[in-house]
Amino acid sequence: MRKVKAAAAIAAAAVAGLAVIAATPPLRDALWPSVKAEEAPAPKPVAAGVPVTAGTVEAKDVPVILNGIGTVQAYNTVTIKSRVDGQIVKVNFVEGQEVNAGDPLIQIDTRAFQAALEQVQAAKAKDEAQLANAQQDLQRFGALVVPGFQTKQSFDQQKALVTQLTAAIKGDQAQIDMAQVNLSYGDIRAPISGRLGVRLVDAGNNIRATDNTALVTITQTKPIYVSFTVAQENLHKIHERQAKGDLTVQAFGADNATLLSEGKLTVIDNAVDQPTGTIRLKGTFENTDERLWPGEFVNVRLIINTRKAAPTIAQQAVQVGPNGYYAYIIKSDDTVERRAVEVAATQDGIAVISKGLAAGDKVVVEGQYRLTEGARVKISNPQSG
Repeated sequence: MRKVKAAAAIAAAAVAGLAVIAATPPLRDALWPSVKAEEAPAPKPVAAGVPVTAGTVEAKDVPVILNGIGTVQAYNTVTIKSRVDGQIVKVNFVEGQEVNAGDPLIQIDTRAFQAALEQVQAAKAKDEAQLANAQQDLQRFGALVVPGFQTKQSFDQQKALVTQLTAAIKGDQAQIDMAQVNLSYGDIRAPISGRLGVRLVDAGNNIRATDNTALVTITQTKPIYVSFTVAQENLHKIHERQAKGDLTVQAFGADNATLLSEGKLTVIDNAVDQPTGTIRLKGTFENTDERLWPGEFVNVRLIINTRKAAPTIAQQAVQVGPNGYYAYIIKSDDTVERRAVEVAATQDGIAVISKGLAAGDKVVVEGQYRLTEGARVKISNPQSG
């Protein structure tokens, strides 16, 4: 009887406990969590995007260029030397200054040349006086030959004397011309316009025409040449393009980014250098600001064509894979697509795309190393092409 009462009491307690739990939701959920999960399942978390830098493909006019290393050459270079012997009495220039053609540079003592000129001038005057007298005698002899007061031989001798003195006067004039030339050589003037170099002699020094020592040099830097070479296989392209108009040549500094000057292609050498397989070219630059200096090495770009409205993007956006070049395209849902591209050229940090991209496409510029096909991205710091 006691066992029956105990079992009844336990059953009543269990029913009461179930009633309390059912009436208290927090307690019910704690005891049977699976019941709540079945009633309201939790949403799956969205994966965070890979942070990348994006850029937009832009259509630009891109020049087709040939690159080379060039040397700046003076348009003209003149080494000034003395053409006569003498002592330098005056230097009329400052080292490094610009001069115009005809400006005085150096004065040599010309007193000896002046004396020589006066001497030959006096000799000419003497011969001219003798010639005048001989011509008068010739006229007299001619008048006396017919009546027999003068022999034909005397007349012929007088005629020969007149001819001799005439030739002597021509010789005197030639000596005068030479003396005047030597006198002018004592005044050394600039033969061309340009910039002077370092003075190599000082006033007071004796110089000779046979000396190999230069007095000073003049280089013409406005305009100026840049000589450079390109591979011989480009020769036909250059000829074809030059037939349609002048080709532009650009000279850049050692960093290959600083544009120093822009000129025109003016010379194509008449033969290919067979040992190197290159052709030598020359560009002429106005160089009014003198940014190009003789002897300087520069990076040269010869523009032979222009790609119109070509798709361009930052060079680092294009990756190299086992099957060639590719880029990641960012789609509207912020996922990426790996797309094969063809690169026509790369220059100045820009890739020119010939196939695979179009203007307006958004591509990944930085952060590709974490991407796979269809990956979601988070764009930061967007860039343009």
